[in-house]
Amino acid sequence: MSKQSERRPERQEIPASMIEQKNQRKKNQSASLNKMAFTAGFFFIVAQLLARGFNFIVTPIYSRLLSEAQYGIVTTYESWLLIAYTVMSLCLWRSVDVAKHDFPDDYNGYVSSVHTLSYISIAIFFGICMIFKKQVMAFCDMDDLMFYMLFLYVFTYTSMLYVQRRDKQVMRYKFSTAATILTIIPGTVLSIILIYNGRIQGLYEELVHRRIVGYYLPQIIGGGLIAILIWWQGKKFFNKKYWKYGLAFSLPLIPEALSVQIMNQSDRILIKKIVGDTAAGRFSLGMTISYVIWILEDSVWNAWIPWLYEKIAREETEDVIKPWTTVMHMFGLLSWLLVVLAPEEIFILGGERYRAAVWLVSPLVTGTLFRFYSYSYSAVQNYYKRTQYVAMGTIGAMVLNLVISYIGIAAFGYMAAAYMMAISYFALLLLQGFLEHKITGMVIVPLGKTVKISLLYLVVNLATMGLYQVPWYLRYAVILVVLLAALKMFYPQMRAVLKMIKKK
Repeated sequence: MSKQSERRPERQEIPASMIEQKNQRKKNQSASLNKMAFTAGFFFIVAQLLARGFNFIVTPIYSRLLSEAQYGIVTTYESWLLIAYTVMSLCLWRSVDVAKHDFPDDYNGYVSSVHTLSYISIAIFFGICMIFKKQVMAFCDMDDLMFYMLFLYVFTYTSMLYVQRRDKQVMRYKFSTAATILTIIPGTVLSIILIYNGRIQGLYEELVHRRIVGYYLPQIIGGGLIAILIWWQGKKFFNKKYWKYGLAFSLPLIPEALSVQIMNQSDRILIKKIVGDTAAGRFSLGMTISYVIWILEDSVWNAWIPWLYEKIAREETEDVIKPWTTVMHMFGLLSWLLVVLAPEEIFILGGERYRAAVWLVSPLVTGTLFRFYSYSYSAVQNYYKRTQYVAMGTIGAMVLNLVISYIGIAAFGYMAAAYMMAISYFALLLLQGFLEHKITGMVIVPLGKTVKISLLYLVVNLATMGLYQVPWYLRYAVILVVLLAALKMFYPQMRAVLKMIKKK
């Protein structure tokens, strides 16, 4: 025997009890993470549903208190706000999702520092717009009050986005939930009261201003207080490293965010130009129903993503596919429920004169479902900071939608736009799934599996339109059977959630 082999220490086997303890600790940590994610996610979803759902519920009130022209001014103004905070804040608040894993020891400092950079950017945009104020106001159809309220809102709503993203990542929920509810709901109630009193007093020309001031002022005040809180907690106004990190992550996402907004608005603009105002109104009503699933999807996804990123960080991605598959099926069933109830939904929102819009619901809702499914692939690219590829995919889908929608509307009428949107989102799903594997080398959810589920609900939702021709009680019988079957299918997952709550 050689001296080298004599000096080699004997291999000591790890006792089975130690291995078992290690595995148990891992299980306990995973269970704790799941519990925290569930609790924080649940309350985040509740807050989002209360805020966005409340606005959806009061839409018929606004449409009746305001004239059609005034309602059009308000909704157009809201579109400008959506575009403004996306661009002017440089989308830096989106970097908060991934910064937690790179700066865990100074997370609040990161948020505070990059929050300052967003404010500097907004201030620069404000200065430029002040120089060209007349031109900006004319282009956007705004007056002085609308112009200044826009910038106040962009400043303070950006702070709200930061605190929501931060608290979501650390799986806290109480503060951001309260902040969301205590700004949105009072603003909505105040705006309705101001508009109603204005009508009683005969101040019809002031109704738009009353809606804007009443709705946005509480949010501006709340957002301003949150801005102070972010700086007080983080205690950092400038950090070159954090600024470079945030810019590198977020700047490529601006084209993506704008592309999404263009996809949301372009079809209505094209329909109005090619077909007319009536067709554009019907299409908008159909889009309103798709916003229901859009709101739910975004709320669930925002609650889901901290858990997903934590699983990726721990290299436990094998735990993702099963619950995500369940989520895909649950939203697929929700999309079907919206489709099968489309006649009732259209009647409640618009009345008999919008009856033709019922044929738009199925493709629009299904397209929104495809968009949601694509999140599972773009999220991985965001985690690895490959945001330029996420933007590339979204821009590509936007360009495709513009081209095929124009051709489809011109050749087949306004309803073709709904199907073109679904095709565009399906293309986005395919592209993001391909890019996830190509760029990151990871496959958390196999693309083939997602495509099969997508095509399943596409066929089911399109076929469901045939039920519009049968008596209502037959449709309701089908709904009852499907819901009972779904309850049986998802009962084990529901029982697991209830068990989690019971243990808390």
